[in-house]
Amino acid sequence: MPSRRLVAALLAAVTAVTALAGCSSGSEESRCASDGVTITCAPDQRSKTPKVSGELLTGGSYDISQARGQVVVVNFWGSWCAPCRAEVDDLEAAYQATKASGVTFLGINVQDSKDKAIAFEEGRVTYPSLFDPASRQALNFDIPPNTTPATVVLDRDGRVAVVIRRAITRDELQPIVERIAAEQPASGSR
Repeated sequence: MPSRRLVAALLAAVTAVTALAGCSSGSEESRCASDGVTITCAPDQRSKTPKVSGELLTGGSYDISQARGQVVVVNFWGSWCAPCRAEVDDLEAAYQATKASGVTFLGINVQDSKDKAIAFEEGRVTYPSLFDPASRQALNFDIPPNTTPATVVLDRDGRVAVVIRRAITRDELQPIVERIAAEQPASGSR
């Protein structure tokens, strides 16, 4: 017969796993196509973007509502994250290739120090990044801290179209962004 300590430890482990599974499976996964890493939502399945605003790494403030009418690619990253280092050049290249189509990028730096984050971006990216050391913005998007890097593509109406919970290459990201940019906004205007 198992000891009470063993039973208590097993119950705690099951509870922790259940809680983590609940955190990592956002509402998008329940109604959109998902392979467990990438979630793709059809226009009629998309949810509104949570409030995204805050302090930029380079100073000043940012509010995502100012980008309405544009496709917005939001990338969660940290200077400490090896996959983030691997994808940064691809993100910048995808940004440069698509910005003329009404696409903007926003980085959100998580669980980092400001000095390290600024040094990481210097000479690598030209789009802005929010400083979010507590990962509040990531949690608003149902992006658990253990899934950094993650990239979210918002359509022109500010709705979540695609969520990618891993590092991405330009060859993967650019066609997704171009497809979302080619869609007509639900409001009918650009």
